[in-house]
Amino acid sequence: MTNVIAINGSPRKKWNTATMLEHALKGAESVGAETELVHLYDLDYTGCTSCFACKTLGGKSYGRCAVKDGLKPLLEKIENNADAIILGSPIYLVSDTGMMRSFLERLIFPYLTYTPEHGTLFPRKIPTGFIYTMNVSEEQAKEYGFPLHFAMNSNFLDMVFGHSEYLCAYDTYQFKDYSKVFCTLFDEKKKAEHKKTVFPQDCKKAYELGARLGKE
Repeated sequence: MTNVIAINGSPRKKWNTATMLEHALKGAESVGAETELVHLYDLDYTGCTSCFACKTLGGKSYGRCAVKDGLKPLLEKIENNADAIILGSPIYLVSDTGMMRSFLERLIFPYLTYTPEHGTLFPRKIPTGFIYTMNVSEEQAKEYGFPLHFAMNSNFLDMVFGHSEYLCAYDTYQFKDYSKVFCTLFDEKKKAEHKKTVFPQDCKKAYELGARLGKE
């Protein structure tokens, strides 16, 4: 049976990113996969410490992250049990959240070889997906250069794990109560309408993503 692990890089467990990941896992379950959702903000860990133990030939941590903290069990689970992984993060300051960024450093760098062909030490090929949520429109995302960032993440995931794809939810509803937040940049009524009419379509795409990855 296929095991699909979804990893939530948002501090919110019941908002846009987590909701889309839950739909992705439902899609995976629809094709018979076993699923698990992990919230990175529940874990105690750091980014890469630049110890290079993962690159030291003959070392006991060659090709593996040597840092022993709250992320280690998840990294081991991905290597030993995952048949597909689905990442999710809101966009903060034109990038993933800090927790997701630190996770990616620890997930990708140990397997990536310092060779011209950028080989991988991950023991097999598994599909990966990435779900991004953001409160800007698709046009603004392009203007700010977001697609380049998304493509770079996918490129690294491709190199290490194999097939990778991503999807985006734009113009998301950011606050539970806009009246309590100083925010004159966005039109709350338009945001609410977008949440009502477009976000369900985004969740459907996430479901379809999960179904694709869950059966590969």
